[in-house]
Amino acid sequence: MNDISKKKVHYPIKEPLRQYLEEYSREISLPIAYEDLNHYENSISLYNDVGEDTLWETVFYSQSDMSEIHSALSSVYALLKTEGDIEVLEHLYVNRIDYCPFGNSKPFRIRVTNKFNDNYDYFYIKKADSSRIYGLELEHILSPNRISYIVDGNTIVEDHIAGIPGDVFIKDWLKDPQLNKIRLAKEFVKFNERSFVRLLGDMRSYNYVVDVTPDFDAVQYRIRAIDFDQQTYEGNKTMYLPQFFKDNNPIVEFVANLLDPKTIRQYQKEERVLIANRIKVSQYRLKDLSDCLENDTISLPEKVNQLKQELAEHFSDDSFLECNCMGDILKTRLYILMYDNRSILKGDGDKEFKLV
Repeated sequence: MNDISKKKVHYPIKEPLRQYLEEYSREISLPIAYEDLNHYENSISLYNDVGEDTLWETVFYSQSDMSEIHSALSSVYALLKTEGDIEVLEHLYVNRIDYCPFGNSKPFRIRVTNKFNDNYDYFYIKKADSSRIYGLELEHILSPNRISYIVDGNTIVEDHIAGIPGDVFIKDWLKDPQLNKIRLAKEFVKFNERSFVRLLGDMRSYNYVVDVTPDFDAVQYRIRAIDFDQQTYEGNKTMYLPQFFKDNNPIVEFVANLLDPKTIRQYQKEERVLIANRIKVSQYRLKDLSDCLENDTISLPEKVNQLKQELAEHFSDDSFLECNCMGDILKTRLYILMYDNRSILKGDGDKEFKLV
């Protein structure tokens, strides 16, 4: 497998996407911008409970700026969680701001704490990038997960996605005797399928989390992407299949030992049907997003050419070769999904659903 791009190109938000964000209440005026947080005075490395470097830094601001910054961040949290209801701010305060100098978005992570019970929550402030926004929107529309985020200018604020980081889960949980092996294996197959259908790349183990939920008779698992920078960006189709990343090998082998090919195909088909139904429910929103994406640039020409050729070969469908951009490729990919599930995509009477 080819190496993933070392440094992804940053793509600014163009006017059609900006209008989409306003139409669907994602664009909101914020009291603080990403650039404001860059003016910290010093920082220290952040270590976890066992003394390992997390690669995050806790940053500190001047005494004169700190009060204003913390107040603005509390207001941002209220906008993200309660549509700006300031009553929630009475018992909340910002007690830590962390910064990650690695990655494409170079995020700030804000910890907000309840002063009555010390319960805390996180949210993130990052540099806005159009491909990441497309990734967040497609996750919201096509996956079983709802995504909360807001944008203002070149700043994006994202809610924290809770779960056990995939690399930690593989290391510490995969051999747990209490693990519900079949349900976990099924979920990884479905996660792999979701990623490939909506062309979300770079799902290495540290770019997703495992949400573990006790049920009345067993444990349920949901694997959720937490990094959306590689939405329809790479040219190699295997970049959109989590099963081909070597740090996922332990869970891939785990799945192969538990499920036979027939069962895997069944789970893949189940997930495609679910995605097809989500498309039907959100067809107008998806069309608006697709229109933006088809007229946008979120990858390099050589990557577009490589991906359309590889997908044309994979699906034995030359319609991919007519694509001119990543938006065209994704739309063609979704057409194939809908055609394969056309029996469930019937609207009223005999009118068949179409993404026009």
